[in-house]
Amino acid sequence: MSENNEKANEERQKNADPGSQRIIVIGASTGGFNAIRTIVKDLPPDLDASVFIVWHMSPDIRGVLPQVLNKDNKIYAAHAYDKEEIMPNRIYVAPPDHHLLVEEGQVRVTHGPKENRFRPAVDPLFRSAAYTYGGRVIGIVLSGALDDGTAGLWTIKSKGGIAMVQDPDDAEVASMPRSALAEVEVDYCLPANLMAGVLTRLSKEKLPQEGKTGEDDRTKVEIQIAAENNTLAMKLFSNGKLTEFTCPECHGVLSRIIDGNIMRYRCHTGHAFSVDTLLAAISENIESSLYNAIRGIDESMMLLNHIGDHFAEANSVKLAAVYFKKAKEARERAETVRKAVLSHEQLTKDFLAQEALNQGSKTD
Repeated sequence: MSENNEKANEERQKNADPGSQRIIVIGASTGGFNAIRTIVKDLPPDLDASVFIVWHMSPDIRGVLPQVLNKDNKIYAAHAYDKEEIMPNRIYVAPPDHHLLVEEGQVRVTHGPKENRFRPAVDPLFRSAAYTYGGRVIGIVLSGALDDGTAGLWTIKSKGGIAMVQDPDDAEVASMPRSALAEVEVDYCLPANLMAGVLTRLSKEKLPQEGKTGEDDRTKVEIQIAAENNTLAMKLFSNGKLTEFTCPECHGVLSRIIDGNIMRYRCHTGHAFSVDTLLAAISENIESSLYNAIRGIDESMMLLNHIGDHFAEANSVKLAAVYFKKAKEARERAETVRKAVLSHEQLTKDFLAQEALNQGSKTD
């Protein structure tokens, strides 16, 4: 961004009424990078809105999204920092390995528990924006796997905000948009290249009533969890029903939370999962556990053979034979487990839906 553009941007921010602009929150995962760029490059440089972006990324990479967006548009983009003031005509990007939350007049950047196995996650941003700004919020779910953002978009709608979803046919990975469309009463389903025009129009329209901000103890608690508050004092289990499932992250007991038709889970340390994410995590853990079992059996087989060799050298033939026999039995067990792990399937909602579709085609 040039020095002149930066000065003009500062002047616009100085003259803008921070209580009158839209709050735009965007969530994306795999395939979302290009969709974000497409939206931002077409936004007007004088956009009367604050934009917040969560894009799933590895915690050990350097976030390059702000630099790319600054080449695409004159609206200043940067990684947010904790307790930074919310200004109109700014783009705040979640830094790697940190949640991005919205409070009254400021952002929070925290290292709270992962949600849907990600940090940053989309749901905490959407949930906090809806809780604080109600009907001023526009939530956008873009390309990505599984279903992060669905529960948060539902909260935005429940508090009077606007829900926008990338057309699944336009998304590189359609799972996140498809999940949001299935579970939330969406206002706009558009390809990414049409979203900037709608956002520009909405930012110029008279704001609706604030909608239902606050007055939601459970949402408040969940925001506090992402904000790194002590979860033990929050009586998390009172906000849901205890289940027989354990958290794939910490092995704590999970409680079931219902939002409309959306079911999700949270453990007492704060990790949160959608149904689809929990199923995917459990499936991955099964594969990991099976490989651990193979490793353990292989180690026992090698040790039994090693000890058998020792007894054979000592001329304890009968004892050596017993060890060799047990080693052979261990090898056979390892082969059984190996076959199980090779036939193990990674289960997700999309995978099972395709399986059902295939079964239907066979019966037609």
